[in-house]
Amino acid sequence: MSFWRAIALAALCAAAPALLAGEIPPEARRSGYSFMGPDTRAMQDDDTSNPGMLFVLDGEALWTKKAGSADKACADCHGDARSSMKGVAARYPAFDKSLGHPVTLDQRINLCRADHQQATPLPYESRDLLALSAFVAHQSRGFAITAGDDPQLKPFVAQGRDLFMRREGQLNLACTNCHDDNFDKRLAGAPITQAQPTGYPLYRLEWQTLGSLERRLRSCMTGVRAQAYDYGSPELVTLELYLMSRARGLPMETPAVRP
Repeated sequence: MSFWRAIALAALCAAAPALLAGEIPPEARRSGYSFMGPDTRAMQDDDTSNPGMLFVLDGEALWTKKAGSADKACADCHGDARSSMKGVAARYPAFDKSLGHPVTLDQRINLCRADHQQATPLPYESRDLLALSAFVAHQSRGFAITAGDDPQLKPFVAQGRDLFMRREGQLNLACTNCHDDNFDKRLAGAPITQAQPTGYPLYRLEWQTLGSLERRLRSCMTGVRAQAYDYGSPELVTLELYLMSRARGLPMETPAVRP
């Protein structure tokens, strides 16, 4: 049976009893920006200092660059992204009727490349894919996140929530243990945030480059000594969908800057 049609999530044996504070109520949800120090905030706020803007500029150039055997550019179908892409990223991952499941913004870009440009899909975390995603998402900066509003997404949001609450890895930790129970504390000197994905793809100082939400999720999984899901896997898509849905109402910040 397909993951997308049904997911059987097995209960994991917990080494210690769960001490969950519960999900953060909507009115108490905060962007990771609010947890950052003044230097990091200043870097994000100033487009001339924000290193993520270099990717946005690259994406702007790629938007008008023809590709594939169809010899088409994104602009040939969508026109000026400053108008056509306003608010678009704020509703992703979105339900794809032809596929019958949600797709991320990265996946949508590659579907457009394959279907309309007849071009080879861009590899996950490649500079070109990150640049196009950053450019498109940047057009939604300041727009309230609406992801998960589509009724067709309800079962997939629930699947993502199950993954967020499930303990994994040798450390036997779930996402909720850090980001619901212990936000506003510090781990190895870094602030623990609420994991509200308002600024992806974002520039992470630790990486010294732009990165996707999937990269961050895989990093967390490695951190708890769990096997990370593959890029583009149904698990990462539904987890991203849940995170975006729980950030509903918060403004988009792409490209954000984080430690």
